[in-house]
Amino acid sequence: MNIEEYFSRIGYKGSYDKQDLETLTAVFQHHIRAVPFENLSIHCGETITLELDQVYNKIVMKRRGGWCMENNQLLNWVLKTLGYDTTILGAYVYNPHQNTYAIRMTHLLIKVVIGGKAYIVDAGFGVSGQMWQPMELISGKDQPQIPGIFRFTENDGIWYYEKIRRKQYIPNQHFTDSDLLEKRECRKLYFFSLEPRTVADFQFQCTYLQTSPDSLFTKKSICSIQTTDGFRALIGWMLTETTYNYKEDMDVVEFTTLQEEEVEKTLEDKFNIALERKLVPINDKGPYKI
Repeated sequence: MNIEEYFSRIGYKGSYDKQDLETLTAVFQHHIRAVPFENLSIHCGETITLELDQVYNKIVMKRRGGWCMENNQLLNWVLKTLGYDTTILGAYVYNPHQNTYAIRMTHLLIKVVIGGKAYIVDAGFGVSGQMWQPMELISGKDQPQIPGIFRFTENDGIWYYEKIRRKQYIPNQHFTDSDLLEKRECRKLYFFSLEPRTVADFQFQCTYLQTSPDSLFTKKSICSIQTTDGFRALIGWMLTETTYNYKEDMDVVEFTTLQEEEVEKTLEDKFNIALERKLVPINDKGPYKI
């Protein structure tokens, strides 16, 4: 694996000789704007693996994206290579339809310590829940970013992660009631502990999420990428493009329903993804909010 190849993949041309917050933030932001959060392999007849060399080959060499266990595992390797003090953590994602947190630890994230101060780095959540800057691991402090206000709340060793969003303007009123839209102002995202994890701790979940008929990821083909002013997401045949704070305290969310023949070109044009196998889009009902 080659750090220069990774930097070329994400378009990063800055310095990396210091293990400081500024460098961490710059690398992180280049990553989330270049590497999509996506599960398209499941719907192309491919198997998602957690072997780091294969993750590297998929994201860096083939210029694909991945889900949290791929994105954050690769980013963790990058940060360790640069000399950062990192720890893999595991989280339980909130299910808005069931109004409860998952019983399986399915989300991989990273803790980074700089100068004795801990930060959470997560490049693998996607859509509107995606942080744009490393977040200081401190309880009860609002941490405003361009996507909205993020916050951690600690209770008895468990850390809860949530986001307060702005109002939303939907130009095409036909989509105002779309089940993809988050209706709650305060969105619960996941909880985690500070217990160190290894990639092996996620192996069962990786298999389960791409094979179980109960898994969100077998019910929906998902691809999302952060932009300089918002994010794009392709869920099944539905393309959404969100611009944050396009006017005071208001995000705009635009919906476009694609035809089957438009999906592949949209992936290339909007997400810079060229698939090797035929994608079978799917968007069954399920607890996914953009």
